[in-house]
Amino acid sequence: MRPGRQLAVLGGILVVLYLLVFFSGGASGGWKDRLEPRLGLDLVGGTRLTLEATNTLDGRAPTAANLERARQIIESRVNAYGVAEAEVVTEGDRNIVVSLPGENRDLSEVGSAAELRFRKVLKIADGSGAIPSPAPSPTGTAEPTPTATPTGTTSPTPNAEVTASPPAGGQGGGAPTPTPTPAQTPSATPSPSASEEPVSQSIEEQRRAVEEKVGAEAWAAANGLQAPADLSADPALAEKLKPFAELTGREVAVLPAQMQFNVPTISCLQLDDRPPASISDPEQQVVSCEAGSIKNLLDVAKVLGTDVSNATAVRDQTSQWVVSLDFTRTGGEKWTALTREAFNNEGQACDASALGDEGKCRVAVVLDNKIISSPQIQGVLVGSSQITGNFSNAEASELAGYLSYGALPVTFEAQESQNVTATLGASHLRAGLLAAGIGMLLVIIYSFFYYRLLGTVIFASLVLSALLLFGALVFLGRQIGFTLTLAGIAGIIVSLGVAADSFVIYFERLKDEIREGRSPRSAVSRAWVRARRTIISANAITILSAVVLYIVSVGTVKGFAFALGLATVLDLLVVFLFRHPMMTMLARSKAFLSPRVSGLGRVLPAKSEQTQSRNPRVKEA
Repeated sequence: MRPGRQLAVLGGILVVLYLLVFFSGGASGGWKDRLEPRLGLDLVGGTRLTLEATNTLDGRAPTAANLERARQIIESRVNAYGVAEAEVVTEGDRNIVVSLPGENRDLSEVGSAAELRFRKVLKIADGSGAIPSPAPSPTGTAEPTPTATPTGTTSPTPNAEVTASPPAGGQGGGAPTPTPTPAQTPSATPSPSASEEPVSQSIEEQRRAVEEKVGAEAWAAANGLQAPADLSADPALAEKLKPFAELTGREVAVLPAQMQFNVPTISCLQLDDRPPASISDPEQQVVSCEAGSIKNLLDVAKVLGTDVSNATAVRDQTSQWVVSLDFTRTGGEKWTALTREAFNNEGQACDASALGDEGKCRVAVVLDNKIISSPQIQGVLVGSSQITGNFSNAEASELAGYLSYGALPVTFEAQESQNVTATLGASHLRAGLLAAGIGMLLVIIYSFFYYRLLGTVIFASLVLSALLLFGALVFLGRQIGFTLTLAGIAGIIVSLGVAADSFVIYFERLKDEIREGRSPRSAVSRAWVRARRTIISANAITILSAVVLYIVSVGTVKGFAFALGLATVLDLLVVFLFRHPMMTMLARSKAFLSPRVSGLGRVLPAKSEQTQSRNPRVKEA
């Protein structure tokens, strides 16, 4: 063999790897910054929560599409905390892992079910939070929010073409533009007073805290409003209601729905900032925003997400993309009753300003706190329905995904929760590195003590493996988001034992070949042929175990399995491209033939004695 070629290949791999580390996409900062691996929260401090998604209908895992939709919804919830570097990823077919920097973060709400509701739009009002002009147009300055999904038409069957229009600011269909102000167009059927809503004791306590914050005068003025106030006509009232503009989303969430809607200084920014599932109660009227600055007063939810059996993006007879809705048996009955109410505007419940451009009530599809669609109903829908409009494939698929996920009773059970302080994380990192260093040092000391010159091969192999592993960790952390945790460090330490085993197998086989009468140079190649299969088998079993553990495990155990498997693969690479070539080169040196230097010990003297006994011309001294 030509060991120089194999060593050159290994050197080339190292050079390419570290060029990627220093200059690949995502590399930034100084040289030291580019050499920093991505560390887990157990090493730098933070909170990690592992959630398991369950489907209570049949016990099976959700589909990949539904799990991804759940991840996106949970990610939006986590981002509402306003913390940088939050990470929400899927693991396997049913797990979602939430990682959030910062100590003792409360993640109890992020795993709550994403609840889908169908509610009639009763009224709309300006949600900009500013004092309106004498003749404001709630849709005049509205801009679509990133989560707004364009919606178009609704049709129960191919024989009944029904048009649905979202409010202004959406991307599909026309939109109603009410000329009178919301205060001038009260609903023909006044909604129940906010004070009549049954609330829990904890909500009452939070409301009292908000009342104290805004002041008795502002609270009384807000309670006295029966419709959205026209502040331009009453500057004194505008001054009284100013404190409501200072409330946080969490504080606004505990206010009665009528107060959220009627107080003009409560803006859509505050409403959108409410905690997840703030408007999930199907028995209460709620307020939600659409198109960035339009408040919608929504009726009680008469159709829920669990009433939808399926939602898919398909092409209709005109080759336009539509979203097809299928309901359960009871869900279909509820949907028919709701569309009948909306089509006939029974009791004139829908305010004139909230009607669609053809004078029909709109039905809002609400997921968590967001309106994702608000089609106008133009027929009593029986059986399957379609939401149609100027959809692209991606837009229709996105809306269908929201509807499908909301239709599934997917809940999340916490499987693992970790809170690690930054100080404890730094201590873990030091302890892990110290353990790895001690383990490597013990292997090296034993190698030099037992194998002497051959110990240099072991030492050099471990150094090269460490360089390859470190570079791989930095690069993979940057490219695929691999995070090194304390469990990963444990996997690396365990891999040291795997590497030591391959040394022992090779060197002991080498001794056996020399005892059998072969010269050291020929023994090196024959020992490699015999030991190679054993080394590959042992490492393959370790890699297979790591793969199985990675597939079936959750949380930080995956980090252990990944690090163990990666370190074992790199050890195999070093075995083939460095260890055997180096042994071939050493076998040609005089030091290799010295029992004291080579580490072969008594094997070489025994070999010499055998040679003398077989040669009759050798005389005793």
